[in-house]
Amino acid sequence: MIAALALTYVVFAILLNSVGTVILQSIASFGVGKTEASLLELFKDLTIAAVSFGAASFLPLIGYRRAMILALALLGVACVLMPLWPGFRTTEVLFTCVGISFALAKVGVYSSIGLLTSDRAAHGRLTSTIEGTFMLGVLAGNWLFSAFINHAAPADLAWLNVYWVLAALCVVVIALLASSRMDESAAHNRHTSTIKGSLVEMLQLFVRPLVYVFLISAFLYVLIEQSFSTWLPTFNNEILKLPNAMSIQLASILPGAIALGRLAAGQALRRLHWYTLLNICVVGMAAIVLVSLPLARDVAPSADISWRNAPLAAWLFPLVGLLMAPIYPVINSVVLSSLPKPSHAAMTGLIVIFSALGGTLGSRITAVVFARSNGIDAFYFSLLPMSLVLLALFFFKRETDRRGPTGPTAIGLVAK
Repeated sequence: MIAALALTYVVFAILLNSVGTVILQSIASFGVGKTEASLLELFKDLTIAAVSFGAASFLPLIGYRRAMILALALLGVACVLMPLWPGFRTTEVLFTCVGISFALAKVGVYSSIGLLTSDRAAHGRLTSTIEGTFMLGVLAGNWLFSAFINHAAPADLAWLNVYWVLAALCVVVIALLASSRMDESAAHNRHTSTIKGSLVEMLQLFVRPLVYVFLISAFLYVLIEQSFSTWLPTFNNEILKLPNAMSIQLASILPGAIALGRLAAGQALRRLHWYTLLNICVVGMAAIVLVSLPLARDVAPSADISWRNAPLAAWLFPLVGLLMAPIYPVINSVVLSSLPKPSHAAMTGLIVIFSALGGTLGSRITAVVFARSNGIDAFYFSLLPMSLVLLALFFFKRETDRRGPTGPTAIGLVAK
């Protein structure tokens, strides 16, 4: 069952983070504009936000294992549609299904972790393992997609054959889930909430200044992160003049840097207060943007481009992920530690919703600026939300200092 949970997260990591690659290939293969292509982020994130809201209430009724099987079955069908009916409208259907499926799977996975572990330490270890496999899926996804791209003719629809592989992977994980067993009786016994009750509990959180300051911080962070992760392949291709496949491969440096940054932050928090660390991270992100973007100007295309002679900006710019990495898990940990435990479920629902909205808006803004000027200006725009994050963190710290911690510290959670 644990292997099934990990593989479920790998499948979703590949598809959720493929949106940047699919945007790049949709522009090449289907002839859509950047602004229209950016709508794929909206189809994914708004669906996640909408479905996540009610998923926690009705999933215990059908069972977490069955919910994950249903999510993977829907995802597998959507993957099969891509090579059978190639077109931009099919990609919109795909990412709508990805959003629906991920909302079901995320609630199923996280709820199952609680059923499979007996204490907080075991829960933490398993959560850390599952989240680690998610980042491995992100890294593998870029290379998997790039392997199916025709280097000589990037517009070739051969890249759609990757979805046969993903559909087959969905079938494998479904079979693993179907043959696994998990006692869900505890979840059924505890199920007393309703969709209406979840809504009321979430709305009650908004009266707390700590919560809405946190939500602003989280919204701005995800806006920045999603704009980078979604549009980095296109930036590599159009601004740095790299081939499509190489653009996607070099973009994998960003999730790798995020993974490394989160592990390093767990150690850094042993010596630094979370507020000090996050301020250093935001300022460092801005510094990388200001240093690397001038290096991307006036890059000339080269017929014999390779990893060895790629522009310096292609290597330097994704390293922003090292400093970006700690922000989101740390602020999540701090806000949950500052709230009573009965409020954690509703708070998690709000985190998912505002993260999805921030991701959609970030991708959309970057697409509009990218289309009207160029990719360099689009990423310079990220300096504005970075400045606002610094301001939001100031007020967030002030509210947490007023309340004081009521739960676990951020040190243990950030490493996850």
